[in-house]
Amino acid sequence: MRTTVDIPDSLYRRLKSRAALRGCSVKELILRGVEAELEGPGEPRKGRLSFPLISSQRPGSLRLSNREINELVFP
Repeated sequence: MRTTVDIPDSLYRRLKSRAALRGCSVKELILRGVEAELEGPGEPRKGRLSFPLISSQRPGSLRLSNREINELVFP
């Protein structure tokens, strides 16, 4: 089904950038978001995070690009 959604320019630029970082199209990213919203738990996660989020054998020496961090955080 086709639909039309008005997205503010600044938000669309961020959306397009995020899609490029993830290596997918804007359409794919939007569909993933819709599916996550419909299938997800619906409530924000309330649990505690444990640090470090990304492990390193030599703490303080891990050098990652933004793309590598994005791939680790959003597989």
